[in-house]
Amino acid sequence: MTNKAVIFSAPSGAGKTTIVQQLLKKMDALSFSVSATSRAARGDEKNEVDYLFLSPQEFKQKIEDDDFVEFEEVYTDQFYGTLKSEVNRVWSQGKTVIFDVDVVGGVHLKSFFGENALAIFVMPPSIEELEKRLRGRQTESEEKIKMRLGKAKNELEFASKFDAILENKILDQAVLTAETMITEFISK
Repeated sequence: MTNKAVIFSAPSGAGKTTIVQQLLKKMDALSFSVSATSRAARGDEKNEVDYLFLSPQEFKQKIEDDDFVEFEEVYTDQFYGTLKSEVNRVWSQGKTVIFDVDVVGGVHLKSFFGENALAIFVMPPSIEELEKRLRGRQTESEEKIKMRLGKAKNELEFASKFDAILENKILDQAVLTAETMITEFISK
C-alpha cells in the first residue's frame, strides 16, 4: 500500500477544520497530522492535539535542521509547518494522513507528495459568508478579521491549483462529498 495524504486548505473561516474533524470521526482510515506553529494557543487549543506549539526560536531551529515537509511564515514570526516526524507517525500506523493547512501550505504539500496526495480546496459560499463566520468565532480583533478577509481574497485565486474544489455551503453535504472523494482516492 502506498502512503497517501489528503490535504484540506481554505481561507480562514471557510470551514476546513470543522470538515476535517467530522471526517476523522467517520473514517478510521484517516489520522490527523498535527501542524506545528509558533503562534500562541487560542481558546481551549491543546498542545500536541490541535497544534504543536513552538516558540519562534524553536521553529527556526527545526527549519535549520530540515525537520519540515513544508513551512510558511504566515505573519512576522508566526510560522506554521508540517513536521516529517508527524507524517511518518501516521504512516507507521497504516493510515492515510490528513492535513488541515492554509492555502500556501496546501500547494506546497501537494507539490511534495504529488500523485500520492488528494488536495481539496474548501470554498466558502461567498466573501460575505466568510466574514460572518469569522465574526461569529468571537476570537479575534477587528484588525485581525480585516487582515484575514484581505488574505482570503488572495487565497481564493489558488483554488485552481488543487485537485478538487469543495463548496462548503451546507456543512453536512460538504462532509459527505469529501468522504466520497477520499474513499475513491484511498481505494486507487
